[in-house]
Amino acid sequence: MRAARRIRDATMRSMSALPQKPSIRVWPLPYEERLPQRPDAQVDLVVIHCTELPDMAMAREYGERVLYESGAGNSGHYYIDRDGDTQLYVHPGRIAHHCRGYNERSIGIELVNIGRYPDWLDSRHQDMREAYPQEQVDALIGLLDSLRRSLTSLRWIAGHEELDTAMVAATNDPALQVSRKRDPGPLFPWDEVLAGCGLERLRP
Repeated sequence: MRAARRIRDATMRSMSALPQKPSIRVWPLPYEERLPQRPDAQVDLVVIHCTELPDMAMAREYGERVLYESGAGNSGHYYIDRDGDTQLYVHPGRIAHHCRGYNERSIGIELVNIGRYPDWLDSRHQDMREAYPQEQVDALIGLLDSLRRSLTSLRWIAGHEELDTAMVAATNDPALQVSRKRDPGPLFPWDEVLAGCGLERLRP
């Protein structure tokens, strides 16, 4: 009985860390339980990404791919589609692989956006031309506000491109260098998001 009560209490504490947004679909990745757990107080940063893929279905497919000996892969925690539909792939109490050097302290939010797909590292195709729909931006601001209220240590927000600044050889010409990451890109509405989310922009 005591063991069952402890499990129930731990589950309730874990659920309380989630934003209370009925529109969020909780759809854990198959390897979620393989990802290390962390205390809420460790999370002080949100990293904004875009999927650089055409749709949510392909983003899910990429997220499910196992890339590490641990049995885990690369993914954000939350994914927001163009219409604002929001899905939770990894609980914020677990460390996801989404931004090198910042995973332990951050939550990754992925916005469905085509980015440079399918020529991510081709020097001739580095423009980020798809705008972020208002429904998607509104959903992001709502999620950020909810996370800020439930995770009391959360203070900072940054774009993936600001934290992962590595340059790599272009796929079309190895003599040329391109940015490994460019998301969320120049069309991301930073002013609107910062005004609505209550977080400060991290400038590494």
